[in-house]
Amino acid sequence: MPALLEASHLTKTYGSTVALHDASFVIEPGVTGLLGANGAGKSTALKLFLGLIDADEGSALFNGLEVAQAPELRERIGYMPEHDCLPETMTGAEFLTYMAQVSGLPAHEARVRTADILRHVGLEEARYRDISTYSTGMKQRVKLAQALVHDPVLALLDEPTAGLDPIGRQEMLGLIERTGGEFGISIVLSSHLMGDVEQVCDRVVVLDGGRLLREGSVASFTRETERLALTVTEGEDELSAALRARGLDISIDDGEPRTLLVDDVDDADYDRIRDAIVESGALLYSMAPRQHSLTDLFRDQPSPEPLPLAPADVEDGS
Repeated sequence: MPALLEASHLTKTYGSTVALHDASFVIEPGVTGLLGANGAGKSTALKLFLGLIDADEGSALFNGLEVAQAPELRERIGYMPEHDCLPETMTGAEFLTYMAQVSGLPAHEARVRTADILRHVGLEEARYRDISTYSTGMKQRVKLAQALVHDPVLALLDEPTAGLDPIGRQEMLGLIERTGGEFGISIVLSSHLMGDVEQVCDRVVVLDGGRLLREGSVASFTRETERLALTVTEGEDELSAALRARGLDISIDDGEPRTLLVDDVDDADYDRIRDAIVESGALLYSMAPRQHSLTDLFRDQPSPEPLPLAPADVEDGS
């Protein structure tokens, strides 16, 4: 059975600039993060999967088929663009009903789906207001709603929390989680915010400079590993020396408070760490396994040779 989405050696250039270079990855059903800084090639990848642009080399497949060669497949995909492109003189209900019909739903079914999805995104009371009166958060919800109103198999969301305050961001992420859980719609969340991906995604595909950096489950990257974090309020230098004298591999996290990180800890090492703390006289504040974050994907990987930034990715915030 083919993957939901598959990129096979994708390369896309705009004149002399390169947006994607020989990128290959797969996206399975569920909620997947497409993670990367601005200019990483995320928006270009989404456009290739939507069949809106053609690849120079390689292929972008949905359920084993190229959307560009089978445009009817677009009825099964929802797309939430990053930038505001809403018709402000229409009401939320009018716009969603129209988008549902454009995607192939009969008029009556389009109205029913519109009512359901407006309740889902929390805009039922604002459904008859012009979109021009909506706040930024409400407009983001309308964009999410139009991506879901035709009940797609897959929704591609491009920076869905862009422009939102912390409360609005959490509400949007909650909507995305419920969409995957209650509706069973697979989601690709394109974002430069690692926290968004860690919070709602099962898997992650990381692009860096137009190339694939890593892919896999979020849990495999953020699981608690055999790295022990020691936070002391006094005697940090003495404890560092005592740990090193016992052959332990340590590093310093310069955050607040500063923390000693002991790598590759096994059961016998806990005795050595205990003895080092006693010998050094350090005042221990906390000792706990350190959970990796997605930031470590970039910190621990060599940066690829930079590629020129593609104009479309500059425009789309990719």
